[in-house]
Amino acid sequence: MSDVNEMSFEQAIKELEAVVGQLERGDVALDESIALYERGAALKARCEAKLKEAEEKVAKITLGENGEPKGTAPLDG
Repeated sequence: MSDVNEMSFEQAIKELEAVVGQLERGDVALDESIALYERGAALKARCEAKLKEAEEKVAKITLGENGEPKGTAPLDG
């Protein structure tokens, strides 16, 4: 398994879907289910963080006088 913190949103969501599928089927041992649940929680957190990051970037897009995007403002500005 790769490091969750290095995954792109797309990689994390794809693996999260696979984890959920395995847990829903219920064909894994209890110990493996617990490990899958923990992995799923980490993947969910990664997806949420990447989405928040993207939302902040979109929220900071600045518009010019004609209403066209002209750049971005600093996230903390």
